[in-house]
Amino acid sequence: MISYGADYNPEHWAPEVWDEDVKLMTEAGVTLVTLGVFSWAKVEPRPGEYDFGWVDAVMDKLADAGIGVALATMTASPPPWLTHRHPEVLPVREDGTRLSAGSRQQFCPSSPVFREHAARLVEQLATRYGDHPALKIWHVGNEYGCHIRACYCDVSAADFRSWLRERYGNLDALNAAWSTTFWSQGYSDWAEIQPPRVAPSFRNPAQQLDYQRFSSDASLGCYRTEAEVLRRLTPHVPLTTNFVGLVQKALDWHAWEPHEDVVSLDSYPEPYDPRGHVEAAFGYDLVRSLKDGRPWMLLEHAPSAVNWRTHNGAKPPGVMRQGVLQAVARGADAAMFFQWRQSRGGAEKFHSAMVPHAGADTRVFAEARALGQDLAALADVAGTRVRSDVAFLHDWDSWWALELDAHPSADVTQLDAHLAHYAPFFDAGVTCDVVRPTRDLSAYRLVVVPNLYLLENEVAEGLRRYVEGGGHLLVSFFSGIVDACDRAHLGGYPVAPLRETLGVRVEEFWPLAPGTTVPLTSGATGTLWSEAMSAEGAEVVDAFTGGDLTGSPAITRHGYGAGVAWYLGTRPDPDGMRRLVDRIAAEAGVAPVLPGLPAGVQAVRRAGPDREFLFLLNHNTEKVQIGLPEPAPDLLTGSAPAARHTLAPRGVAVLRIH
Repeated sequence: MISYGADYNPEHWAPEVWDEDVKLMTEAGVTLVTLGVFSWAKVEPRPGEYDFGWVDAVMDKLADAGIGVALATMTASPPPWLTHRHPEVLPVREDGTRLSAGSRQQFCPSSPVFREHAARLVEQLATRYGDHPALKIWHVGNEYGCHIRACYCDVSAADFRSWLRERYGNLDALNAAWSTTFWSQGYSDWAEIQPPRVAPSFRNPAQQLDYQRFSSDASLGCYRTEAEVLRRLTPHVPLTTNFVGLVQKALDWHAWEPHEDVVSLDSYPEPYDPRGHVEAAFGYDLVRSLKDGRPWMLLEHAPSAVNWRTHNGAKPPGVMRQGVLQAVARGADAAMFFQWRQSRGGAEKFHSAMVPHAGADTRVFAEARALGQDLAALADVAGTRVRSDVAFLHDWDSWWALELDAHPSADVTQLDAHLAHYAPFFDAGVTCDVVRPTRDLSAYRLVVVPNLYLLENEVAEGLRRYVEGGGHLLVSFFSGIVDACDRAHLGGYPVAPLRETLGVRVEEFWPLAPGTTVPLTSGATGTLWSEAMSAEGAEVVDAFTGGDLTGSPAITRHGYGAGVAWYLGTRPDPDGMRRLVDRIAAEAGVAPVLPGLPAGVQAVRRAGPDREFLFLLNHNTEKVQIGLPEPAPDLLTGSAPAARHTLAPRGVAVLRIH
């Protein structure tokens, strides 16, 4: 079964509304709701005084209707009494400003006071509801790191020093790692070390990098405080927490994943962006890959408009359905919305919901009800997996380090690099995994490195062995530049094992001025970047034909061992990138899921030991005809097997194939 539902906030409504909610949920095919995300103040109005009566009533009603609950630990927004009595739990910005209550996530992740009160609440919840028939999974916290990416208070400073002691052991090791001989920053006492708060000029980059690592771990510490209570009291109930789209730079998902039973994602593509589904797909591939392809949960998605952008566009008819089915195509076994009933007041009152302000006799609810029927028809898809021949490498340490200040070009950013390389594969119908650099890559035909600015010798050596053993590798500029402490590798870029693999040596970066490009011999145009590079065994595939680097290599190909390594010293324009990716994929033996698809049509396979499904999604605003190698039935329409299928504008087909 593909679970289907939304965040449910019955405490916003009078009890007489609850029966109507359950009736409408049943009508819409809802099978799972998230309950209680922001309910701390409601269930614990004063310290140690609990009122769970309304939760009891709602849990019982949902159980009677056969609707499961992802019960939140309710700690995402501390109640006013906690911050009033203990103002030290409030977070502090880099400039020393202490933030106030009155919003959400108003807590310092390192605060022992916050963790103590959170753990006490979680123990009450686990004791009371651990064996309730409605409880299916625990939803721990909510969107960690979304608003408080880091806290700079004195409590965090002390926690940071403890974290550094564990990481480095002694001050000599820390001083070496942070290159503190530069700008007279050598530390002689642990008490001298502070968070990288606002300073007169550039702050120590290694210190900033370590603070990002520490901050991710501090938030993880909050999660683990609650998770340990739940594991002890309800070991039979799985745990999850919701990551936040591709904007969540603050948390290292790879470090968090081992502590979750199921990984979850909140995804809010921009309706005004005609290519928003490409970025969403990359996020789905990343979250799916965290657990090596196991199914994941889409824990939040908007039925229509959100409330937090400058301009909040409604989703045209069909976009909500297509967005959810795209997530299912890419491995989701749960599709949830924020939220069930649109709030009348509060900051998110203009955020759409399955039941809008206008009620159930609306387009949005009609589409939500129809989507419930679609997901019920896809019950056999649950548990199947997506298989990929291409791996993209992604690393949070490198992301954090790449986007520090004082670099050759502030225009080189991680997500931009990923999407510039990912889009040609998406458009070609090639499915990709997005994996950590330390992953065993031997099963992949092609590995893509859009950017790994921070690259240790061990990982570079792993890439060398991968290519030597017959793998195909694509690496783009400004990769392999520094070690884990943001210290530059010497002898020419990139780091030596990768330099040998690529057969090139870069002496000097030559980033392009904003808005400028450089012509290439292939007829493509280089954008964003160029560099003074020499080929050391590599074949020059493309060269610069204008500017100061005229005649110098721009793109190279190097046969190494049984494999091939490509290097891009610039970023070709989108058409040039697509032609290059098609060539590289063909050489690597990477084929699209379904050859010959019209532009704007996406194809993804999910398969299990005894069944296989082909998802076809038409992102165009006109209908298209799709031909298949063999006839297949559409589960969404119940049609008989056919060799040709017509997809309506923004239409979807899910075919059972043999």
